[in-house]
Amino acid sequence: MRPEDLALLHVPGSVTLHDDLLLVDVAHPDLKADAYRGGLWRIPPQGPPVPFTHGDLDTAPSISPDGAWVAFLRATAGGRPQLHVMPTGGGEPRPITDLPLGAGAPVWAPDSRRIAFVARTPEAGRYGTEEGVGPAAEAPRRITGFRYRSDNVGFVQDRRKVLYVVNALADIPQPVPLTGDRYDVDDPCWHGDEHLLVSAPRDLDPESLHTDLYAVPALGGEPVPVVRGPGSAARPAVLPGGDVVFLGTEFSGIDAVARNTGLYRAPVRLGAEPATVPTGSATVPTGAGSAPGPTGAGSAPLPTGVRLTEEESVDCESLTPLPVEGGVLVAVRVRGAVELRLVPLDSSAGVPLGKLTVVLGERSAVKAFAAWRGRTVAVLSTPEHPGLVADAGGTLADFCGPLPAARPLREITAVAPDGYPVHGWVALPEGEGPHPVLLNVHGGPFHQHGWGFLDETQVYAAAGYAVVLPNPRGSAGYGQAHGRSVVGALGTVDADDVLALLDAALALPECDADRVGVMGGSYGGFMTSWLAAHHGERFRAAWSERAVNAWDSFTGSSDIGWFFAEAYCGPDPETQRAMSPLQHADRITLPFAVVHSEEDWRCPVEQAQRMYVALRRNGVPAEFLLFPGEGHELTRSGRPRHRLQRFEAVLEWWSRHLAS
Repeated sequence: MRPEDLALLHVPGSVTLHDDLLLVDVAHPDLKADAYRGGLWRIPPQGPPVPFTHGDLDTAPSISPDGAWVAFLRATAGGRPQLHVMPTGGGEPRPITDLPLGAGAPVWAPDSRRIAFVARTPEAGRYGTEEGVGPAAEAPRRITGFRYRSDNVGFVQDRRKVLYVVNALADIPQPVPLTGDRYDVDDPCWHGDEHLLVSAPRDLDPESLHTDLYAVPALGGEPVPVVRGPGSAARPAVLPGGDVVFLGTEFSGIDAVARNTGLYRAPVRLGAEPATVPTGSATVPTGAGSAPGPTGAGSAPLPTGVRLTEEESVDCESLTPLPVEGGVLVAVRVRGAVELRLVPLDSSAGVPLGKLTVVLGERSAVKAFAAWRGRTVAVLSTPEHPGLVADAGGTLADFCGPLPAARPLREITAVAPDGYPVHGWVALPEGEGPHPVLLNVHGGPFHQHGWGFLDETQVYAAAGYAVVLPNPRGSAGYGQAHGRSVVGALGTVDADDVLALLDAALALPECDADRVGVMGGSYGGFMTSWLAAHHGERFRAAWSERAVNAWDSFTGSSDIGWFFAEAYCGPDPETQRAMSPLQHADRITLPFAVVHSEEDWRCPVEQAQRMYVALRRNGVPAEFLLFPGEGHELTRSGRPRHRLQRFEAVLEWWSRHLAS
């Protein structure tokens, strides 16, 4: 795969299924327009897929329970995604919303008329709501909390995520907001016809890292807490009988990092008793005339739910659980794969990974899934393909065909100096070699390399590089203890694991041990900087991207820094400095590329600036590549031209330093 082959990546996103109607959204980077384009496609029971819509960018399809309607999001060129509805038999899509910041994914009510969705709602006078007032002329923001901005979004305290309901079949649809503008809500689902469940911060306090489940009356009324999360509660789905399953992570305080996400079940009983809902330091009664609240809410303890999956071995991806006959489908991270597994509801709590049936996704990554009356369909990413639509019978649709020179992954293992087993992959170019080697460390650190498609791997392998992909301690998919091994110990056992897997790769005859580069983004950028400082003799050059380099300034500048730095490094400033690559920059001597995005608020650009200046002052041949207008997600969802330019810059850098 060459950099310009980005345009070939026609990738399915979400999938919806009802009877024989199977719809997926498919998007691709348009390099000429410097935008993403795509529409909805129907996959018939027999024959090839056929276009279902023809917008600039149509996404998030959802079929109504009666099978008569399809709701989806449509974004015109340069515009925000707005909710549209059309008959499943075909016809002209009808716009349902015209909100200033667009609408979120649609969720149908059981009556197949109403749709719930979440949308960011701007404060008056901001984000174009006042004619003639641009961003530079807006009033100053008064910030009083930690959680006031988010990467790839921007400021959030003045555009909260609000729950809306709209009668999509009305002559003049009028979206009605059901929640306020003081806190965010997420993940709406219907609990019967009269209530919705949402995930929202504990006590509706926007500063809280904890989330609970709330019931919101569909006709209006105060949100009422119905399930207290074990630390967090998200992605609810309702079971027959009214219980709810949801994804939860157990933690207290700010200690939320490197925790396995599990599937929980809790009772939700919506009765007629009045209730109170905490709102910060006050309580607001639902009051006479409001919709019925949950029985037992208020002074009675909230149910916290039973964890159905074992905490240590099962880590669920953030995809909404789907109740089916025989249990609940969840996507689980497993040694580099994301597998669709079935969690039985009739078993005891804490089922370990080995007892969960694999439905789809072995040696691949499940990106989305749907089910209908015994049939399950999923979008699967494989090492050589970005997205196939498949069911138990095999591949149903392939929207981009074979990619040029796509290379398979070879599993490799190693043993760290302390005897710990290390797992990962190497992608080898065509030809005998020996080939120059790129050690590519993933971000997170609670993330994973693996069986899903990674365009970087394919581009580098096609250019003649052997690409080593380690999952060191700190990664996800190998148990919670594996993930938490680096809490308070960044740059220790994780660095040992990375180097151990590199050594295993370099033992292959196809790899040239004398021509090795190290690279990575986010935590991978941290590890690149760390290895350059502590093991620089092993590498010809380094490419450190969107990196954490200094925990002290990260704490005050990153959107998550106020808790993340302490959660991973501890509160002691000296300990944080010792774990900061910037503290060891004087030990770096090899050619070093500092790569960043101007609008990265996860690892802000000052992290790059400080490292670049330190290196240049020390006489290191360092270069600084800065992308305008991009955030932390440049390599995955940035402007197509910037993604292309970045690939070209990467290949140019390595051609200079690893050519011979």
